[in-house]
Amino acid sequence: MLAFTAQRLITPTETVENPIVLVADGKILEIASRTARAVPDGVTAFDFSDSILAPGYVDLHIHGSAGYDVMGDAVEALPAVERLLSRHGVTSYYPTTVTAPMDATLRALERLAGAIEEREQRTAPEAARACPAGIHLEGPFLSHVRRGVHPPENLLRPTLAAFERFWQAARGRIRMMTIAPEIDGALEVIAEASRRGVCVSLGHSDADLRTSELAIAAGARHATHTFNAMRPLNHRDPGILGAVLTDSRVSADVIADGVHVDPAVVRLFARAKGPQQTVLITDAMAATGMPEGVYQLGSLEVEVRDGQCTSEGRLAGSVLTMDRAVRNLAQFASWTLEQAVTAASLNPARIGGLSSKGALVAGSDADLVVLNATGEVERTFVAGVEAVAGR
Repeated sequence: MLAFTAQRLITPTETVENPIVLVADGKILEIASRTARAVPDGVTAFDFSDSILAPGYVDLHIHGSAGYDVMGDAVEALPAVERLLSRHGVTSYYPTTVTAPMDATLRALERLAGAIEEREQRTAPEAARACPAGIHLEGPFLSHVRRGVHPPENLLRPTLAAFERFWQAARGRIRMMTIAPEIDGALEVIAEASRRGVCVSLGHSDADLRTSELAIAAGARHATHTFNAMRPLNHRDPGILGAVLTDSRVSADVIADGVHVDPAVVRLFARAKGPQQTVLITDAMAATGMPEGVYQLGSLEVEVRDGQCTSEGRLAGSVLTMDRAVRNLAQFASWTLEQAVTAASLNPARIGGLSSKGALVAGSDADLVVLNATGEVERTFVAGVEAVAGR
């Protein structure tokens, strides 16, 4: 048995002062205040008396880091990505595809599904790093008008047959899918994907308000990197943002790096969606944690300079880390650290269907991040085991 103590602990409903967290077999057994519960004899104790215990972060949209792209076939790619993620507090993530030729996408889905299955079988300490918990299919069902850097020649019209090919290649591991609802066939695919438990996310879209509302009625419940690669909000033609920002059924994510979205607009977004429906993502690519230079994003070459990732003059992913996103959101939106942490843990875990993640409560996975008073990551634990440090 393990015992974690700290100055305070963030739970979904409250902040516990002077907590003790008891862990066995990778699960949280009990949470109490040390005024009511002493550290049991014979346990392995971790004392973080000057720090905060928070749930491990969940990143639902990441293309790579540490020099590797998640669609690549290098054996060392995912372990390297996962070590870097753990260093920044992430304990679960969705490796995210980018639009590519059909065969390349199918091969990537097969590899990612295999990696997820392999990690599910491993419990040894060397596996204590961020864990792939599902796949995010971003593309090819995207708008040509709002495609961003996704190659136009590889975009596809949504069909049930194409979705089925992706689903089979991923062996049912697709947990999130970004789709533009205005494309012919999209509403039917949204309904079918939702029926299978996929979190359907609206993005890379030029949809009008009515079409967006129809997509939500069909089962879409989230929005991808809100404001980016979307029809802008207009007071006479609110478009997709009019639906995303006002529908309480829809959660939405944002890249809070101060580059993709101005801090003032992040503040507006946070007020519109609130602490329960705001989700932080990084949209990080291979250059994250690396020197400036040229890196791969799927089949694209992306240049990284001064913290910006561009391909042919367009923004192409980010080098944002989740711990920085949490601190930025707290600053931009004038939120408490607890509220910002929730946007990186409980909220993405909930909308991603990860019921045992994102919250420090009895019965949940013992995925913990140790923070200092300003939200910087000091240590990360996956299933109660300290994560391996990474570049």
